[in-house]
Amino acid sequence: MSDATNPTRRKFLKTTTAAGTTAAVAGFPHIGRAEIGSSNTIKIGLIGCGGRGTGAATQALKSDDKVKLWAMADAFPEKIDSQLKTLSAAFGKERVEVDQKRRFTGLDAFERLAESDVDVVLMATPPGYRPLMLRKCIEAGKHVFAEKPMAVDMAGIHHLMETAKIATEKKLAIQHGFCWRYSPSNRVGFGKAHGGELGRITSFVGTYLGGTVRALAPDAQKPEGMGDVEWQLRSWINFEWLSGGPLLEQCIHAVDKMAWAMGDVAPIAAFGNGGRGQRRDVGDVYDNYSITYEYPGNVFCQIQQRQYKDCFNENVSRIICENGTVVGPWKVSTKDSKGKTTWKYRAEKGVEQNMYQTCHNEFFANLRAGKIINSGEFMARSTALALLGREAAHTGQRITWDALWASKEDQAPDNPPLNGKMPIPAPAIPGIDKLVTG
Repeated sequence: MSDATNPTRRKFLKTTTAAGTTAAVAGFPHIGRAEIGSSNTIKIGLIGCGGRGTGAATQALKSDDKVKLWAMADAFPEKIDSQLKTLSAAFGKERVEVDQKRRFTGLDAFERLAESDVDVVLMATPPGYRPLMLRKCIEAGKHVFAEKPMAVDMAGIHHLMETAKIATEKKLAIQHGFCWRYSPSNRVGFGKAHGGELGRITSFVGTYLGGTVRALAPDAQKPEGMGDVEWQLRSWINFEWLSGGPLLEQCIHAVDKMAWAMGDVAPIAAFGNGGRGQRRDVGDVYDNYSITYEYPGNVFCQIQQRQYKDCFNENVSRIICENGTVVGPWKVSTKDSKGKTTWKYRAEKGVEQNMYQTCHNEFFANLRAGKIINSGEFMARSTALALLGREAAHTGQRITWDALWASKEDQAPDNPPLNGKMPIPAPAIPGIDKLVTG
């Protein structure tokens, strides 16, 4: 994209690093210093008012009686109106107090929300915009919960790494949306694998085989009079510059569980396949991936994803050890070499089992205690792991971890308006498409 018009993320990287890291902390939220039992009201702002955003707001409101939804932002006003009605009905006017002047719409809505007097931002927008939005919120002095994935390309990843450093300097929390890390049953199951009682971990197999997810119809076309950007944003999951494709947007949960199983060490490389088996629409994302990740110690891990109609479905993680296997993520158990179940997770009485709720319970409890957890770098690296697999499939090559981090891929557009032009690239062709290095 041209650098001659509005700032791109590429330009943003160059122009904000020095200023961002030295910015004053005048807007630092009071709750960052709050102690357990503080009666301060925590004002939250929601950016991205779709289903997941509403879920995050619900969990935040349930996590702490003194949390109040104070502002909302979305590109489209009807999204705010619809979800505000739902949240108000569930929590009442005392907990949902979003005055008209704090309902921000348009592509710059996130900037105006970040500049408002909220303490915490919940971010559930299409990931193509996430690096820029996270930087804006951190620079504005807000604590942030951000959904996965964190970027759609390596330019975004590098941007996030810098943002994480700024957050550390400002003593701001960044909470991640890799939800399975908050699952009580999987915490125990992964603990068994890491504890050594099943011997050394020799492999991981993760599947995310499911149906289509809001896929465009084969004959879908942009409505007459609607801009390219608006149409693609309304169906963002079908376009790589917005969603990153299904390996990032959906299957990143399986990828992150692989990272968790492998102790979050960096892999050596990845190779594999992918393509469009059933999809015939004008979008550019794949609908299937099969990726092998190579780790130190001659360990190879497998990730399989598929978004097909009328096919076998499975969403299972298997941590394969020398003397057994930890199976999850739903009914977590261990099995011996013959497949016999040797242990099953039993929920502890009084312990919250909903991983989404646990995520927010811990986030807000930490803020109340003045405990600042910055997951920014972890989030960037876990997202990069999915990017490694995607690029291996798109190019048809074995891509090393080091080569990925040297990649210059940047899919960010030059801030086009909703009615702006946005040509749709052809889907990647293995053997022809290359890793972007310059």
